[in-house]
Amino acid sequence: MKKGLYTIILSLTAMFSLGSCADWFDISPKTDVKAEDLFETENGFLSSLAGIYVLMTDEAVYGRDLSFGLVEQLAQMYDVIPEGANSRADIYNYNQITSGGYNTKGRFERTWLTAYNIIANANNLLKWLDKKGEEVIYQDETRDMIRGEALAIRAAVHFDLLRLWGPADYAANEEARKMKCIPYRTVADKEKQPLLEAQQIVANIIADLDSAKLLLSYESNLDLSNYTTADRRFRFNYHAVNALLARVHNYVGNRELAKAAALEVIDNCGLDLKSGNDDDPVLFGETLCAVNLYQMKDNLSSYFDAGDKIQIKYHITFSTLNAIFEISGSESEDMRARSAAFARNSDYQMAVTKKYQDNDDEAIPLLRLPEMYYIVCENSEGDEAAYYINMVRNRRGISSSKNVVCDTHEQRIEALLREYRKEYYAEGQFFYFLKSHGITGTLTHSPEVSLTAENFVFSLPDAEREYGWTDGNENDEATVTE
Repeated sequence: MKKGLYTIILSLTAMFSLGSCADWFDISPKTDVKAEDLFETENGFLSSLAGIYVLMTDEAVYGRDLSFGLVEQLAQMYDVIPEGANSRADIYNYNQITSGGYNTKGRFERTWLTAYNIIANANNLLKWLDKKGEEVIYQDETRDMIRGEALAIRAAVHFDLLRLWGPADYAANEEARKMKCIPYRTVADKEKQPLLEAQQIVANIIADLDSAKLLLSYESNLDLSNYTTADRRFRFNYHAVNALLARVHNYVGNRELAKAAALEVIDNCGLDLKSGNDDDPVLFGETLCAVNLYQMKDNLSSYFDAGDKIQIKYHITFSTLNAIFEISGSESEDMRARSAAFARNSDYQMAVTKKYQDNDDEAIPLLRLPEMYYIVCENSEGDEAAYYINMVRNRRGISSSKNVVCDTHEQRIEALLREYRKEYYAEGQFFYFLKSHGITGTLTHSPEVSLTAENFVFSLPDAEREYGWTDGNENDEATVTE
């Protein structure tokens, strides 16, 4: 989304605002624009879609907690003691609302509410598209784009809710797949929906993404490296949908489908792995899909400014940086740990990432190209697996003399663990890697806290218990289908 478009849709953001815990599903406009009027024109549909992407930048979701915030704290990626808490261990207090400290339970509540608010708005857009789409949108391609992106958003947000509230080690634990965890909402109404088994949620996610991919197939040859199509990287374009399919199939353990989708992205998206990150520490040049955070530098300086208050920012010590990025000696050969990537404060012996301060595109990545290489690695064997992970490592500046071996599953997971930790620092993907593979114990960069299986289990928010599904609902066996 270009910055110039932001002012056009800014007045619409109130339309997607949250109210009380009971009205996360409230999708009626909070401006003077009534839904009947908004959807009388093609521009109304486009503005509504753009407004959903704006809502995705809320701090409770991708504007903080599902990118560099909550999920990174859960993976212990920072050395700062979280926001007045007594210790790092306080972030794993999931069952008590606290007025001070990190208040993980309260953050989870807001994440849940905001995520379902995004889903409700996507469903509302789809509803009006069914009612008025053919009447007011004359181009089939435009209608397909709007529907495809709305379905992709619905799938993407449900998937992250599943990755948070669903089971750990899904692919390897058949019983875990039967765990009832979240509702899958496909309509914008106030009706209660059942908690579905994880495997049902996965089936619905894949169905939505398959539909989105088909709808967006007109841009299957889209070259995301072309400056004329750069705006599509701020939307769920065809390649981003395919990348999300690769991510979901990898999570599920559908090895061949995951590998095939990832290879299609690598071969056709037009982007290449970068060997430098000067002026682009977040590597937007490799980004398949991102959200645009308006005035990012100012809005996020309280988290990432490297000045004299660095000790209360999202910092890591030099020793932690060295551990995460496997630095030996005075300078890392890995570009992800060099001065273009981290601002260092020698007085405090601390560093903060530059991803959200030196970011001219104001982009918070949702999907980046290296993950596709990692997915191919995870779902390949021997030399082929090693080739894809080492391709990323070599492009990052690591000598081929240090190439990793991936002959066994254990070797692949260990190598991928190290690479996810480095590649997706402050982007929120490392915690999901740990949980999806059931990895517990002490992390090398944070030896004072040991992850346990219980740290991966989140209880339902109080709002869901009060206003949403309850176990006593007589429609216990209901399923949600499109």
